[in-house]
Amino acid sequence: MERIQKRVKNYYLAIDIGASSGRHILGWMENGKMRIEEIYRFENHLDNKNGELCWDMERLFKEVVTGIGKCSELNRIPKSIGIDTWGVDFVLLDGAGEMLGEAVGYRDDRTKGMDKKVYEIINEKDLYSRNGIQKMLLNTIYHLYSLKLNKPELLEKAEHFLMIPEYLNYRLTGVMKNEYTNATTTQLVNAENRDWDWELLDMLGLPRKVFGRLYMPKDSVGLLKEEIERQVGFTSEVVLPATHDTGSAVMAVPTNDDDAIYISSGTWSLMGIERLIPDCTEKSRIHNFTNEGGYHYRYRYLKNIMGLWMMQSIRKEFSHKYTFDELFTLAYIGRYFSSVVDVTDICFLAPNSMRQAVQEHCRGTNQPEPQTECELLFCVYNSLAKCYGDVVKEIEAVTGNDYKNIYVVGGGCQDRFLNRLTAFHTQKNIYAGPVEATAIGNITAQMLKTKEFDDLVQARGTITKSFAVKKVNDDEFCFED
Repeated sequence: MERIQKRVKNYYLAIDIGASSGRHILGWMENGKMRIEEIYRFENHLDNKNGELCWDMERLFKEVVTGIGKCSELNRIPKSIGIDTWGVDFVLLDGAGEMLGEAVGYRDDRTKGMDKKVYEIINEKDLYSRNGIQKMLLNTIYHLYSLKLNKPELLEKAEHFLMIPEYLNYRLTGVMKNEYTNATTTQLVNAENRDWDWELLDMLGLPRKVFGRLYMPKDSVGLLKEEIERQVGFTSEVVLPATHDTGSAVMAVPTNDDDAIYISSGTWSLMGIERLIPDCTEKSRIHNFTNEGGYHYRYRYLKNIMGLWMMQSIRKEFSHKYTFDELFTLAYIGRYFSSVVDVTDICFLAPNSMRQAVQEHCRGTNQPEPQTECELLFCVYNSLAKCYGDVVKEIEAVTGNDYKNIYVVGGGCQDRFLNRLTAFHTQKNIYAGPVEATAIGNITAQMLKTKEFDDLVQARGTITKSFAVKKVNDDEFCFED
């Protein structure tokens, strides 16, 4: 009996949903290492509904349930399930728990001009001093204020505010719980007391009643509802990871060193450091850093950079479907092209044509416009890497520290060309991996709940020895000629 018991594994299911795809990944411990396996993948995208860019929540929920059912087919029943997604976006529910309106996505332009409206009530400096969140028009605060001004009937009927993973948790369990790390992306959480900024909500005229208690990663949501249990063939506990995907990804950064900067590289590039206290000073605001909540009340002190969204959008406009190696080669050929764009500019958030947006930005800044695919690719790659270099200098200026290493995690860590350009522009040691950092961080939170790890330090040590982390080869590309 004892020998049989040793073979039993605890499986943990991470459901990691991004702006373009979602994946179900099982994780378990084996011989002192964490193992993972993707068991289901699905597409995700924004739909235009009545002139608004919206997420199809019914389709997303069906995909979530379908993927959970794959565990039963494989006879690997997870001890717990955790869902993470992008931040900012939310749904409103009425008293019966039904959605009010659509789940409008962060790329929708309903927030246009809302910053000025909010600043009529509280100026930008005072707002930052309360929450320490980087000014971005996509932040939840501006979406909610847009509803207040343009669709007040929705807020009047609303009884609950749930962010995307919280709504999916509710559909699985019937339990509504707001989670801390994602809540901080709303710009409505006070950085000091780590709770909703009730005074700010009152100032903005947003209803207090819709915002629930904030729970932390590792907290239980509840068991799957009976109807879901019948569909998937088993029951399991739904647990809160860091439900903001960057919060989960940062948990999987494979180092415990203090002299490290991370880049969570994907659709967005989230670049920064971990801190134990927030920095809501005027100096930090001027540099436009954000203090997002992390695991165990750590702070993710970072900048949101447009990231590989620009490259993904450009690739769709090419008539030929290039492989990644072909893209790298084309970009390298275009290294003579010197124009640089500001990859944090809102013009790149949701343009009809990314190619035209890059060209127009160059034209507006009196620089040559990229004409060929080679020039366009190198312009975007080089602009991203140069922005990384600038952010490194800003982090060091604000903190007064010198950082030696940059850890690139997430799907973007596979981009060898961008990694090498990042090494060139930052003059730091670049380490790439793990690829599935967000899912690994999600699983890590679940494992911390069941005491597979004593703490995050131990967990990161295990992650370091469990997954490939490669130092970028300085000789792979040369950009100095």
